Amino acid sequence: MTTQTIARISQKGKHFEVLVDIDLALKFKKGEGNITANDFLEIDRVFRDHKKGEVASSAELEEAFGTTDVYEIAEKIVKQGEVLLTQEYRDEEREKKFKQIVDFLANNAIDPQTGNPHTPERLKTALKEAHVNIKNVPIESQINEIVEKLSKVLPIKIETKKIKIRVPPIHTGKVYGVIAQYKESEKWLDDGTLEVVVNIPSGIVMDFYDRLNSVTHGSAITEEIKEEETQ
Repeated sequence: MTTQTIARISQKGKHFEVLVDIDLALKFKKGEGNITANDFLEIDRVFRDHKKGEVASSAELEEAFGTTDVYEIAEKIVKQGEVLLTQEYRDEEREKKFKQIVDFLANNAIDPQTGNPHTPERLKTALKEAHVNIKNVPIESQINEIVEKLSKVLPIKIETKKIKIRVPPIHTGKVYGVIAQYKESEKWLDDGTLEVVVNIPSGIVMDFYDRLNSVTHGSAITEEIKEEETQ
């Protein structure tokens, strides 16, 4: 089932709207997949006001966009303008993110008192009890904050892997965005090499390695530190 919404823009002092499929329009706006206006445009007209049924004239389109091609204009409106998010869409996205968080915690978190994982149902209840605000951002960027709030109502600990990384001087600037939130310690060597110890949730270690290798072109040296080892 498709969810329709309006994409809109102001050009040359005038307002223009097109009716689009919200999922496909947002994917096009983000550059995901091989999507065109043929896919996301629901009605092949450009409106001045869709609710009133006011269609923009060819002269208005030519003046504002330099063309009267509806599909070309629709792509400009979606790419450069605003795609309105319906409440239904926001609710669906929130539900999806909630489920992702529950799945992540069920696979990566344990009760530190027993060493056993928590059930998805227990995690769902605890997330609601702790009034955790789940944001529509990647899991790894909010998981520490979520666990901190959850720990007030549930004994919980994320299983992690400790990794020592040596980054050549040429890549140290780019690597900070990847390691910052997991960093436990860092040391700069005389030749400019960065040696850093990170603590990564077990469930995203492979993704972390992929991102690390991408920014360092595979030149970072990594070594997993076992619990019994000392630094």
